[in-house]
Amino acid sequence: MSGTTTAAARCRREAGAGANRWVVLVVLCVSLLLVAVDATVLHVAAPAVSEDLRPGAIELLWIVDIYPLVCASLLILFGTLGDRVGRRRVLLLGYALFGVASAVAALADTPHVLIAARALLGVGGAMIMPATLSILRQVFPDRRERALAIGVWSAVAAVGAAVGPLLGGFLLEHFWWGSVFLINIPLMVVSLPVGRWLLPESTGDGDGPWDVVGALMAAVGLFGVVLGVKRLGGGEAPLSAFTMMPLLVGAGLLVGFVRRQRRRRHPLVDLKLFARPAFSTSVGCIVLALLALVGLELIAAQYLQLVLKLSPLETGLRLLPLTVAAMTAGLVGAKLLHRFGPRAMVSFGFCLTAAAVIMLTGMGRHDNAALLLTAFVLLGFGLEVTLFGAYESMLSEAPQTQAGGAAAIGETSYQLGAGIGVALLGSVMNAAYAPGLASVPGVPASDSAAAEHSLGEAYEVAARLGGAPGEALRHAARDSFVHGLHVTLLVSAVLLLLGAVMALRLPRVMDCGAPAASLKDVPVPRETTTPVRAESSV
Repeated sequence: MSGTTTAAARCRREAGAGANRWVVLVVLCVSLLLVAVDATVLHVAAPAVSEDLRPGAIELLWIVDIYPLVCASLLILFGTLGDRVGRRRVLLLGYALFGVASAVAALADTPHVLIAARALLGVGGAMIMPATLSILRQVFPDRRERALAIGVWSAVAAVGAAVGPLLGGFLLEHFWWGSVFLINIPLMVVSLPVGRWLLPESTGDGDGPWDVVGALMAAVGLFGVVLGVKRLGGGEAPLSAFTMMPLLVGAGLLVGFVRRQRRRRHPLVDLKLFARPAFSTSVGCIVLALLALVGLELIAAQYLQLVLKLSPLETGLRLLPLTVAAMTAGLVGAKLLHRFGPRAMVSFGFCLTAAAVIMLTGMGRHDNAALLLTAFVLLGFGLEVTLFGAYESMLSEAPQTQAGGAAAIGETSYQLGAGIGVALLGSVMNAAYAPGLASVPGVPASDSAAAEHSLGEAYEVAARLGGAPGEALRHAARDSFVHGLHVTLLVSAVLLLLGAVMALRLPRVMDCGAPAASLKDVPVPRETTTPVRAESSV
């Protein structure tokens, strides 16, 4: 048996603390399912929420965006806290908070209560997500096994994305919109005792005190930056105090955070990780992928329901091929990564996703089921291939003792890209949509201004006007929305192609040797660590 194999076997025994690592993976996947379902279920429910609670355009953006905003802000705080006090402990606390916040969201009777509940869900999600990845990094030190585990983990994320719209659509057909949040509670009730019983506790090296000030600086700084970008995406004036102040304060705090971590002997996050091309490039690829696509998912749900007049359940069924394709990519991702290597795999994923996005520009006022099916399948497969390769490369570059911090960086990148993506693509969408409603024949200027906020509001104004002016406004709003969707898709495709170029900095091959940094006290002879060559000319 080689030194690498012996080292990996010893580390598995120590990391698992007697627990079967594949059973642990199942529990971690349930944790991820909890978060993934909640992240997608609201996309189908957004029109029902708008109809019942009557939120304004900015409030609706807050309802959708506050979850990734809060979650992204707190991932570093809770990821590094888990390294110190125990990752399982933080994970279980996240379960409990997620369940309580779900109940509050389900019973919300005003937009502000729903926004607050979604913020609490973000806190719970920030506890859960880095803990699942860091525990996975702990119990799967062998890279080949870890790649397979990450593939299963990401496939479950795709299942959650598929189950969310379908289950949400079914519930909306029979119950009120708050029921989409209640589905989190049974998962929490099961996960809490099972996780306490089965998951092994793990921590990092624990050297030095936990930097509370640094964690708060990172949290507030990220919150300020994403908040400022979100206000820009909502159409606020770029130079207004309420937009520039969060941006400047947030950016200043993040700069201070970076300088503080460089000075400290025991930093929260080892910023030297970013000097490794595979790590920094992987993080950048995650941000770009989510930046380009998350906003499109919300817009696509609105297109299916408001333009094509599909029911919530029918909308969920239309989006199902996307998530099934993503699940398939997750299951075969380990083999693809082993055969072609990170560089070719991630670049190909970006290019395939960009091609699917460009194909979607064929969507118009009338249904084209074949085009949507083909594009959604390519989109789901390409996106999952991209994210799988980026996550696996990022996690494999980090030492096991810093698994929580590394996982937090990866999840922060994911949530930051998602939050900025909703704001950026929402801003592009609004900029392309609004001009088409400026001068509709027979429609007063005040009604046109109200219709410019969203397609849903335009339909409400059209119904109130009635007659020929109402019908003209309805047609103009629908055409403007489709035009805005096409522009947004092209912007997204450009971002994806930039990601394909960025991915060329990733390693060509998948090094399956056990990194010494992650196997402390286990010597690994250098000559036994041989990379697996990718069978590709890329």
